[in-house]
Amino acid sequence: MTQAPDNPISHDAVRRAGRWVFATGVTVLVLWVLVPIWLLLANALSAPAEVTSFPRSWIPAFDTASLAFFFGYGGVLDALWNSVQVAVVTMILAIGLGAPAGYALSRFDFPGKEAFRFLVIMTRAFPLPLLALPLAVMFIRTGIDDTIIGLALVHATLALPFAVLITFSLFSGIPVELEEAAWTLGCTRFQAVTKVVLPLAAPGIAASAVFAFVISWNEVFAAAVLTIQNRTLTAFLLQSLDVSPLHLKFAGGAVLVIPALLFIFAVRKYLFAMWGIANR
Repeated sequence: MTQAPDNPISHDAVRRAGRWVFATGVTVLVLWVLVPIWLLLANALSAPAEVTSFPRSWIPAFDTASLAFFFGYGGVLDALWNSVQVAVVTMILAIGLGAPAGYALSRFDFPGKEAFRFLVIMTRAFPLPLLALPLAVMFIRTGIDDTIIGLALVHATLALPFAVLITFSLFSGIPVELEEAAWTLGCTRFQAVTKVVLPLAAPGIAASAVFAFVISWNEVFAAAVLTIQNRTLTAFLLQSLDVSPLHLKFAGGAVLVIPALLFIFAVRKYLFAMWGIANR
């Protein structure tokens, strides 16, 4: 006697289950990212007494007392200025070196091209804690320890692989025929790049520059190891975590997070366009 086959699950039921799983995953991911940010902002925009109160309201009181205390805390403004300087120098170095390398990778064929691209990616394979001691010794010997330029060099090294690969994808998405047309009109290669290619790639390069800025702005390990007097804001907050009050920690976290969020939000369309070019 043969057994009757089980009723197969309909394709509509499978699709509905897949949509539910996808929607649940997206919801969990969004909450995982947004809830800590919301709690951080809610506490940063509350009075110091409200931060330690219980039960704690999820709605910010829009009181700037905690932020005012943070900016009046000794050493915060100097650390904030150091962070801005290091991030700006990092951005200039990353784009100044990464954009020409990306252009060369997209326009020229040379021996070892693929190996060079692989080595660019491999620079991110070595964890920074492993390199901290050799970097500190080298910086002390060269006299650039505890300086803005020394820390910016380390941050530029972290941001450079992204700058190279991002600009490579941007320049690869610009037809080389545009440059060739400029050559036939009397432009040199340099003029064709500056007058034709760079204006087209400028939004993506700006997005890459902001990305390098954010990498430097949020980096803490190298800043804590390689600086003593000229600490950035992240290293300064790490140093004072165990002695600072709770509302100072929330205010400092908000000051670090908000600029990065604003930068990413401002260039989001360029980042999406950039990945679209890279995937073509």
